[in-house]
Amino acid sequence: MTFEGGEGAGKSTQITRLAEALRSQGHDVVVTREPGGSPGAEAVRHVLLSGAAEPFGSSMEAILFAAARSDHVERVIKPALHAGSIVLCDRFMDSSRVYQGITGALGEDFMSKLERVTVNDTIPDLTVILDIDPEEGLHRASARRGDATADRFEKEEIETHRLRRQGFLKIAQQEPERCRVVDAARDAESVFAEILALTNTALRERSGATSHV
Repeated sequence: MTFEGGEGAGKSTQITRLAEALRSQGHDVVVTREPGGSPGAEAVRHVLLSGAAEPFGSSMEAILFAAARSDHVERVIKPALHAGSIVLCDRFMDSSRVYQGITGALGEDFMSKLERVTVNDTIPDLTVILDIDPEEGLHRASARRGDATADRFEKEEIETHRLRRQGFLKIAQQEPERCRVVDAARDAESVFAEILALTNTALRERSGATSHV
């Protein structure tokens, strides 16, 4: 199961709460994130979020994200799924589609080829897209960050964040069997209640499957 959305949408908060709820139900849960999640991918995460790769262009960033994702999938996600765990991931392939593909102006063919290689058939059973107005999301992100420096993606122009929001919503429209849009502008309790209900429904529907992402 993956969580997507713009900056400040509350992905990390909701993943933590969902993991606790699922564990209380008796499930084994692995919580991870992108970029990162494995030792090799965490090293790449610093390069990407610091902006060190930005001067080399969107293609280089996309390739670095792909390298990090491949390591993450093979070293963390697949072993967890094979062990029967539920994997909750903060960002996955849809973020690359939006951040590098749409607002990075990279072609769909290029992005699709990278995705096929790095995801390697490990497609989420359920993707929750936390939708929030970019201005509100950035305000939340700033409050959470405090005096720390905004990362490579938080610092971009508001219009870029608006394009990303529309990109996530378009993916949800194109893949309704996988994606669910949740209004993240509400209070955290209401958001969590909806996510938990969606998750429990998905688990019931996939109770005969051997893995849950």
